[in-house]
Amino acid sequence: MVIGCCSIKFYLHGNNSLKGKRRVVRAIKDRLKNDFNVSVAEVGDQDVWQSLHIGISAVGSDSPYMDGLLTKVVDAIDRMNLAEMVDCKTETLSMGQEIY
Repeated sequence: MVIGCCSIKFYLHGNNSLKGKRRVVRAIKDRLKNDFNVSVAEVGDQDVWQSLHIGISAVGSDSPYMDGLLTKVVDAIDRMNLAEMVDCKTETLSMGQEIY
């Protein structure tokens, strides 16, 4: 089993309310869930109007596939032009067959 994780931070230019921030979050989450079937959540900076931090995760059986999927997800977010991406970290973890 392979787990792909991605952490992305954004700066929202010209945003002056949490309502405007929620609109951006919803647009990103809906598009990614529909197009890539990944899990998306706002994971930080929830009370800051012009800052957004989201986490994205997916599970699969192939590490190269997971790396490619996360690359496509990040590219899709960048093409949305909803906010300026200021930081992006991706990681792919392979889980063994251990029984817990």
